[in-house]
Amino acid sequence: MPVAVLFLGVLALFGAAFFLYGRLLAKRFDLSADAPTPAHELYDGVDYVPTPRWYLLSQHFSAISAAGPIVGPIVAAVAFGWLPALLWIVVGAIFIGAMHDFSALVGSVRHRGRSIAAIIQEHMSKRAGVLFLSFVYLALIYIIVAFTDITARAFVDNLELPSGQVVRGGGVATASILYLVIGVVMGLALRYLRLQIWPATAIFVPLVVVAIWYSQNIPIELPTLQLPLLGEVPPNLAWDYLILIYCGVASVVPVWALLQPRGHLGGFFLYGMIFASFIGILLGGQEIAYAPFLGFQSEKLGPMFPLLFVTIACGACSGFHGIVCSGTTSKQLEHETDAHVVGYGGMLLEGVVAVIALITVAVLATDSAAVRENPNLIFARGIGNFLGVLGIDPTFAVSFGLLAFATFVYDTLDVATRLGRHILEELFGLTGRAKGILATLVTLLLPALLMSARMTDASGRPMPAWRVFWSIFGTSNQLLAALTLLSLSVWLVRTGRRGLAWLVAVPMVLMMVMTVWSLVLMMEAWVASGRYTDPVGWVALVLSLLAFLLVAEATSVLWRGPPRPVQAA
Repeated sequence: MPVAVLFLGVLALFGAAFFLYGRLLAKRFDLSADAPTPAHELYDGVDYVPTPRWYLLSQHFSAISAAGPIVGPIVAAVAFGWLPALLWIVVGAIFIGAMHDFSALVGSVRHRGRSIAAIIQEHMSKRAGVLFLSFVYLALIYIIVAFTDITARAFVDNLELPSGQVVRGGGVATASILYLVIGVVMGLALRYLRLQIWPATAIFVPLVVVAIWYSQNIPIELPTLQLPLLGEVPPNLAWDYLILIYCGVASVVPVWALLQPRGHLGGFFLYGMIFASFIGILLGGQEIAYAPFLGFQSEKLGPMFPLLFVTIACGACSGFHGIVCSGTTSKQLEHETDAHVVGYGGMLLEGVVAVIALITVAVLATDSAAVRENPNLIFARGIGNFLGVLGIDPTFAVSFGLLAFATFVYDTLDVATRLGRHILEELFGLTGRAKGILATLVTLLLPALLMSARMTDASGRPMPAWRVFWSIFGTSNQLLAALTLLSLSVWLVRTGRRGLAWLVAVPMVLMMVMTVWSLVLMMEAWVASGRYTDPVGWVALVLSLLAFLLVAEATSVLWRGPPRPVQAA
C-alpha cells in the first residue's frame, strides 16, 4: 500500500475529529468568547499575557511536541509493527490525548490560570495537591535529564549519508544556537519596534532556513575539557551543561522575550516540516515495506499490552501536555473559545508528527540495518528522503530533520524548567524574582548531577543518561495523564456535571490500568535484577506510591462529600 494513502486517511480522520468531537467538547464545556480569561484579569507582562490564538497555537504546539512523538512511534513500530502503533496514535489522539489537553486547559482557565494541583487542592484537599505537585516535579526532573542528554548527543554525533556526505553534529548545534538567537531578536522586534506578527513571521522564519543551510559550514565542536571539581568533561556532557544554562535563563525571562517568539518560530518550523513531509509523501510514491504486525511480544520491549500504550506517550496522549496547558498556555489564552484550536487542535497536530515519524519506519524493510539506528537518525533520514523528492540537497534535508528534532526538545526543555520553577514557588510560597531564580537553580541542580553520574545497563556497560531514563519517561508520562484526568473528573463531579465527567473518566480508567500495569512489570524486573542502585526502579516505586495515594484521596472525597453548586465560569 502506498504510504500516501495511509497518511491522507489519517489526516481526514483528524480533520473530522477536530470539527466534530472538538466542537462537541467546546459545547459541553460551555465555552464563551466573552468570558474574561486569566490572561486579561491577571495580566502582569511576564506570565499572564493575552496572546492571539494562532500565535499561541504555534508556541503551544512547539512546547508539547518534544522528542516523544518521534521516538515513541519509531520504537513501538520497530518492536510491534506499524499497524498497532498507528491504531493507538489515531484513537488515542482523538478520544484521549486531545480531550485530555482541552479539558486541562479549560479547567485551568476556569481556575484563574492555576495548575492542576491547585484544582486538586480546591476540590479534593491540600494534601492531594502536594502529592500531585510532587509527582509532577519528579517527572519534570527526568524529562529534563532525558531530553537534554539526547539533544546534546545530537550536537556531537556525525551522520554519514549514502552519498558519502556527512551531516556534522556541530553544524546542528550551530543551527540550534542561531535559531535561539533569531527567536530573541524577533521578540525584541515585536516588543519595541511594534512589528506585527505576520510580517515578523515572514522575516524571521526564512532566517531559520538560512541558518540551517549555512550552519554545516561553521560547526561548533567542543573539545574534551578538564574542569575543577568536575574533572574530565567530554563534549556531550559539556553540551548538557550549556543546555541546562540555557534552560535556566529561559525559565526566568518574560515570555515575550523568548518563550513566545521562539515557540512561534519553532511552531512554524515544525509546520514547514509537516508540509514538506506531506508533499514528499504524496509525490514520493513510496510503498509500505515494514511488517504491519510482529506479534504481541517484543524481544527488546516486552509485551505489547501494556507497553505499546506507554512507549507511544506523546503523539497519542501525554501527561506533560496537561502541565503545559495549565502551567503556561492557560495564562496566555485570549478567549475561552480559543481552547478548541489551541488545546484540541494542538494535540491533533502532534498526532500528525507521530504519524510522520511512524512512516519513516514503515517505508523501511523489516530486516533493514536502518531500523537498528537511534530513533533521531531514523527520523532525520526519513525527513531527508521526503525532502529529497523535492530536489533538496541531502545534507540540508537531513540537517533540517535533525534541527526539527532538536527544536521539539528545546521547546519542551525551557517550558519544563519554567514549570519546575512554578511548582517550587507554589509549594513553598516563593515570591519575587530572586526566589524565582533560586527555584530555577534548584530545579536544574539534580539533572546536572544525574547527567554527571556514570550510568550502566544490567551488564555493567555504560549507557547514556537519556536511554536510562527513557524507560520510565513514557510510563510516568501516561500515569500523569491518568491522574490529571482523575483530578478533572473530581472537579466536574463536585460541581454537578456528572454527565460531562464521564467523557473524562472513561479514558482515565484505560490510562490508569495500562500505566500501573507497566510500573508493576518495571518493578518486578528491578527486583529480579537485584540492581537496587538503579534510580529507575526507585523512581517507579515512588511514582506508584504517589499515584496510589492520589487515587485513594479522590475516592475518599467522592465518597464522603456532596457535590458543590455549579460555579460561574
